[in-house]
Amino acid sequence: MPAEKSELSAPRRGLYFLTNLFMQTVLGAIKLLPYGPRVRFTGALASAVAPVVGFDKRVRANLALTCPELPRDEVRRLCRAVANNAGRAMMEHLSAPEFVRHVADSPIHGPGLAAFKAARAENRPTMLITGHFGNYAAARVALQARGHEVGGLYRRMANPYFNDRYVERFHQMGEPMFEQGRRGMMEMVRHLRGGGIIAIVSDLHALDGKRLAFFGKPAASSVLNAELALKYDAVMIPIYGVRQPDGLSFDIEMHAPIPHSDPETMTQALNDDLEAMVRRHMGQWFWIHRRWKLIETG
Repeated sequence: MPAEKSELSAPRRGLYFLTNLFMQTVLGAIKLLPYGPRVRFTGALASAVAPVVGFDKRVRANLALTCPELPRDEVRRLCRAVANNAGRAMMEHLSAPEFVRHVADSPIHGPGLAAFKAARAENRPTMLITGHFGNYAAARVALQARGHEVGGLYRRMANPYFNDRYVERFHQMGEPMFEQGRRGMMEMVRHLRGGGIIAIVSDLHALDGKRLAFFGKPAASSVLNAELALKYDAVMIPIYGVRQPDGLSFDIEMHAPIPHSDPETMTQALNDDLEAMVRRHMGQWFWIHRRWKLIETG
């Protein structure tokens, strides 16, 4: 877990402070723009910077591993699209109050919607599982705007100065929020056990995860979400905030619930569901992640 300010050495603390000061100055200038142009500009800026900071290299490597049949022009397009979506999502997060107002009335549909309504009518624990796709916060915001209290789990950022503002924006999107770690997990489980709703992003490499398939390649996948669903009889529904062609609005898709079986089978079903979604919208998944570390490390 990233360290607190007091736990850092003086040089490291100074570096983080100056980095945050620079970032806040740049982002503050961009935020002088109206919401729409601000989000579009940040997406374009991210596309321009991505090759310089090495993001394109990671995207190309992941695509070569999982989708070697893609034409070279399509790979180039995806490098730009992935960075653009990531830049937009970052600015949407940092513009939380405006983002909430903009996406609150996003349409919600799909075979999982009826199951979600039934679970709420029964006060049954509900787990909404998503990935780093489109903007995963859009679904939570849209549901909360309709009167549903959706708990969220977040991971603290390494830079504690930037983290303060980052976490504040999460809370501006709605409560409750749970910080990843022992205490946060206990609070989240208590919320779920009481018949609550939690939203979890589940597509990162998991150090203690099971060797399951994603895009036909082994990827370390956490089975904890499935274990919680089985333990507390929670309905587990894949959900996605799909960015629309205007680049600013979202369509919320709720897929059919994952049938209860065993943790590995259920987690593989989640991987398969996300993969199908990504294949429909290749530029909206965060291909910059090191999702296939099992292959990288042998």
